[in-house]
Amino acid sequence: MNAAPPRYADLYPALAHCSPHPDAPGSGIAPIQVPAGTELFSENAPCRGFPLVLEGEVKVSRHSGDGRSLELYRVVPGELCLVSSACLFRSQPLSASGVATRPTTLLLIPPPVFNQWLEAPAFRNEVLGLFAERMADLTGLIDAVAFRKLDQRLAAALLGRGQDIGITHQQLADELGTVREIVTRLLRRFEREGWVELAREHIHIIDSAALRTMAAALQA
Repeated sequence: MNAAPPRYADLYPALAHCSPHPDAPGSGIAPIQVPAGTELFSENAPCRGFPLVLEGEVKVSRHSGDGRSLELYRVVPGELCLVSSACLFRSQPLSASGVATRPTTLLLIPPPVFNQWLEAPAFRNEVLGLFAERMADLTGLIDAVAFRKLDQRLAAALLGRGQDIGITHQQLADELGTVREIVTRLLRRFEREGWVELAREHIHIIDSAALRTMAAALQA
């Protein structure tokens, strides 16, 4: 039997000061469950609501005209979505897309309710605090994309996932904001160096110390 979703107050304490509360009769707010791979919102579309993740994870990415994508950040339970809040603040289309990376339970707060909630100082401060945190994250991402070598970033992306990684070259390319062919070329170089062993949708780490040395240049 699946465990009950966490209470809203445990994940988002500021909701205690908001009206209408999600549990209030007639609020029209109820948990939504979606499978992995569900697109929750898309780039250039109007924002249908503000997502509050109760279980699971949402990956937020931007896409280029040639099919490449760049992951901006991920939203897990207790966190807020910068792209959705910015869209609602400005009444403009969404600047990125959001996809559930695993089975996900969330609340989708209608825009009029979100605007009401902003009148509560606790919730407003939480949203503004989010902007500060996400801006720091995005500044780091811009720095990584603009100034760091892709081979160093790939080495760093492989670390911390265990010795056996079930992932495709395309997924790594999406995370790094590049194309699959470049990731494949770099992975084959890593394989020739004896650092990794490649198989279909699988990477076995042989020499994690060498990868750490390569990734350490990111901090230089």
